[in-house]
Amino acid sequence: MNEPHLILGIGELLWDILPDGMRPGGAPANFAVMAGRLGNHAAILSRIGRDDLGRQAIDRLGPMPVDTSFLQVDHLHETGRVTVSFADGEPHYTIHEPAAWDFLELSDEWVALAERANVLCFGSLAQRHPQARQTIQTIVAEAPDACIRIFDVNLRKPFYSAEILEESLGLATVVKMNDAETPLVLDLLGLSPDLSIDPSIENAPFTGETLSTSEYLRTAAERLLAAFPSLQTVAITRGSRGSFLATREAWDEHPGFPVNVADAIGAGDAFTAAIAHSMLRGASLATLNEAGNCWGAWMATQSGAMPTLPDAVRVAITAAIERTANQEPVAGSR
Repeated sequence: MNEPHLILGIGELLWDILPDGMRPGGAPANFAVMAGRLGNHAAILSRIGRDDLGRQAIDRLGPMPVDTSFLQVDHLHETGRVTVSFADGEPHYTIHEPAAWDFLELSDEWVALAERANVLCFGSLAQRHPQARQTIQTIVAEAPDACIRIFDVNLRKPFYSAEILEESLGLATVVKMNDAETPLVLDLLGLSPDLSIDPSIENAPFTGETLSTSEYLRTAAERLLAAFPSLQTVAITRGSRGSFLATREAWDEHPGFPVNVADAIGAGDAFTAAIAHSMLRGASLATLNEAGNCWGAWMATQSGAMPTLPDAVRVAITAAIERTANQEPVAGSR
């Protein structure tokens, strides 16, 4: 009973090529590293090339609290790479293809892991190739009913479609996206509220005159929960403005924390890992929101998605989250 929970991130492991150098990344890998730092047995299910970047990825991840023993090695395709540029602190990505993670193979070893997983996180990007898509969806379907299955939407043009979203949401118990992605997801699924939505407006998820942002997000969550019976929780991040969480019974908002942002790479993945960790412990929506925002804000102050985490910082953030957990949450919203 004292064994760590088993948390799996399946999908892309790659190198982020930043203006100041290269760092390992990929949303499922970032998620798994953060989950491991929170005390879980976290493993990355991905595929690297038999090349220098693949070997360097193993070397760089070696000291981190994440299990890389289940990584596959591809003899034909290179380890994935993403060129990252920044505008006003926000990252923009050029995702090179093909990559080794496009060719994830279904294995008995991966299926056995999925069958005993407590949390499994997957996204849309790694499903851009049919082979990886089939492998990911099969692995998620093999997870037990009690497993928290997180679909981290993570839209990257042009690597998503209504079909991928619909299939993935049908498998998930939790969906996580940001407020810019929310109207796009609803539109692709034919679930958009009767509002004038302009996704080109940065940091404005809708342009309706009569509904507040909170009301829009509540409507979005209600429509997703109604359309996908397996879904239990909708999580929508809003950058420095915090996040919104909803179930069929309740909802909660968090205002976020003001921080000096180094870059936003990995902040959403830290948020996802933190709420998964707290979900396993039966935390309230308010505590989930506190945990996600605490860790997401810390990650935003760092450069890259897998920075060094000093013990003192981990202890301080954990204590802050526990103080929130010991308070009675306010019904309905914060």
